[in-house]
Amino acid sequence: MSHHHSHGHGHGHHHHPAPGDNGRAFGLAIALNTAFVAIEFVYGFIANSTALMADAGHNLSDVLGLGLAWGAALLTKSMPTRRFTYGMRGTTILAALANALLLMVACGAIAWEALRRFAHPEPVAGTTVSIVAFIGVLINGFSAWLFVAGSKDDINVRGAYQHMAADAVLSLGVVVSGVVIIYTGWTWLDPVVSLLLVVVIVVGTWSLLKESIQMVLAAVPASVDATAVTAFLAAQPGVTEVHDVHIWAMSTTETALTAHLVMPAGYPGDAAIDDIIGHLREYFSIHHCTLQVEQGTTKHSSCSLHDGLEAHAHDDHDHDHDHHGHDHDHGAHPHPH
Repeated sequence: MSHHHSHGHGHGHHHHPAPGDNGRAFGLAIALNTAFVAIEFVYGFIANSTALMADAGHNLSDVLGLGLAWGAALLTKSMPTRRFTYGMRGTTILAALANALLLMVACGAIAWEALRRFAHPEPVAGTTVSIVAFIGVLINGFSAWLFVAGSKDDINVRGAYQHMAADAVLSLGVVVSGVVIIYTGWTWLDPVVSLLLVVVIVVGTWSLLKESIQMVLAAVPASVDATAVTAFLAAQPGVTEVHDVHIWAMSTTETALTAHLVMPAGYPGDAAIDDIIGHLREYFSIHHCTLQVEQGTTKHSSCSLHDGLEAHAHDDHDHDHDHHGHDHDHGAHPHPH
């Protein structure tokens, strides 16, 4: 039996920009949005606008989310230790989960206040609402622009960019409601816009919440096709079987894999394994691989999860022929959930 680990071979650990490279963008965006949140809360209270306070609540959660993402990105630069052998990469996953939960809590508070306003309508200062929200459009738009360059290579930065751009659109919606209130006096439009903002935020946040929970539970990342990865490994020269395949996220930008390759002829040499690892990085964006080579002379039962995965694969084969009818390796293919 032979083991190969990709630690010392330079594979896939440096093709993302350093997390701290976007520090100036994070710092400036956080400073601008923190100042604006204070202004928006105060004027939302003065103007008696739940829509404005709803937007302020959302922007506050964005500031907290940006802070968490920035802090986690900085922690990913920490070196591995004997206890934290992957370093602090996983903090980016916890930051994403915390960000999603913060947004959901904010939405609940906003919806509660908007519903209360329906029962007890109050006058709204449409001019103030429109002016303050328009400032929000400018600040969120500028904040989004700060992340444009980094968003091309880092999904964390891309998430910040998309969030800021969406905020600019949401603030524009508040501007429109303020203008309509000025000319029509429809104060009921303010809580309506608040609830619409809540729906938009919840819909946009749900996928973040779902994906971050899956990452915490070490699920196969949504961007990785586990069946295709296993098929690729099985197709390598000398490989007769692939089993005990595990794929999970080390962080929101890095993926890890372990797998057992049955190769009756024995270990093919470092160059062959390095080539496999290089292809996994290039084609599947898997950055950290550990491959165990076996000759198949014994029945390996080192992984207690293998039996459960095998049963699951057989069950999928029996009930979902369209998707898994071609999987003939008796459960060696894991299926992403």
